[in-house]
Amino acid sequence: MKLAVVGGGSTYTPELIDGFARLRDTLPIEELVLVDPAADRLELVGGLARRIFAKQGHPGRIVTTSDVDAGVADADAVLLQLRVGGQAARNQDETWPLECGCVGQETTGAGGLAKALRTVPVVLDIAERVRRTNPNAWIIDFTNPVGIVTRALLQAGHKAVGLCNVAIGFQRKFAKLLDVAPGEVHLDHVGLNHLTWETGVRLGGPEGADILPKLLAEHGDAVAEDLRMPRAIVDRLGVVPSYYLRYYYQHDAVVEELRTKPSRAAEVAEMEKQLLEMYGDPALDEKPELLAKRGGAFYSEAAVDLAASLLGNGGSPYQVVNTVNNGTLPFLPDDAVIEVQAAVDGSGARPLPVPKLDPLYAGLIANVTAYENLALQAAVHGGRERVFKALLAHPLVGQYAHAEQLTDSLVAHNREHLAWA
Repeated sequence: MKLAVVGGGSTYTPELIDGFARLRDTLPIEELVLVDPAADRLELVGGLARRIFAKQGHPGRIVTTSDVDAGVADADAVLLQLRVGGQAARNQDETWPLECGCVGQETTGAGGLAKALRTVPVVLDIAERVRRTNPNAWIIDFTNPVGIVTRALLQAGHKAVGLCNVAIGFQRKFAKLLDVAPGEVHLDHVGLNHLTWETGVRLGGPEGADILPKLLAEHGDAVAEDLRMPRAIVDRLGVVPSYYLRYYYQHDAVVEELRTKPSRAAEVAEMEKQLLEMYGDPALDEKPELLAKRGGAFYSEAAVDLAASLLGNGGSPYQVVNTVNNGTLPFLPDDAVIEVQAAVDGSGARPLPVPKLDPLYAGLIANVTAYENLALQAAVHGGRERVFKALLAHPLVGQYAHAEQLTDSLVAHNREHLAWA
């Protein structure tokens, strides 16, 4: 089995490598190719990756290359985890929206749109290269904004599934609170990428008893603290919103918070400098503890599980993924990409049925889906007017004057990445 990781020079990659090494019976990789244009980073990460495999006794071969075509050739699956523009572009995404009182964040709002515009054309080019070398390969997208990027891939006819670590993070945290094995926890997870709610927590599978009310009654403070939301919000909803709902439910408070501290991108950039220095140490043969603060917790385990299922090598029968709606949420277009529990196997991901959603959630999902459709049009076809309309449609922007100002800022800060600008 051959896997390729595009963006393999990321400081995230040792987390992925550690998962591949520990779970090699689930995903028996013979060749792993790390692909990245940043040759200096790639060699540091690749060296550590080989040492991790060696220490854990993994027999697979790790190859590094800056040649996308060579790297993805004959791969059974290709994982995408790239960041166009690096942390510098992310820092801009997180700062210029604050100038007009809007959230600055890399996956939602104006910053999320900027990232989509930079990312979608690059991902589609990579996917075409994959299709030319091996049209049967699966593409697993971990590149944000996952929902928009996955929708772009699917609409272009690629075999793609989107992956986010939010759901597996909840699964592991709930399992710890409930003192059960993670595999026993099944989430009724519904929404769009970074716009989801856990409407049920079941033990033993999708037919298990819902113990969410008990979980909130006994551990509500811990859940709310982890979300960085007041417990009153969680109690009134009666469900567990993802952390990203802070940007909607507490927008103004979050804007003020973001204005008074360094951006997350600045924090991560400093962390990455330290990590790369560590990766260059030939004595290091395991992922360092600092990597846990970088983000992406449990990403490797989710990625192994998904790849194993798609490649017919086992894996969990039900997984939270980003895939085509196809009637699952009847108030959305069939070609929308949603994030829900799905049955996953070699034929792809098929969403499990979702009970009728409360309008409180359905309305916001429909609104953001409309924005994502406009965002994708802007990413594929370009043009200032398309960018403006996407921003005007986003519930975190929504005002004409803000949309005008943010459009100008977005284009000015991303001109080098936008062919049409």
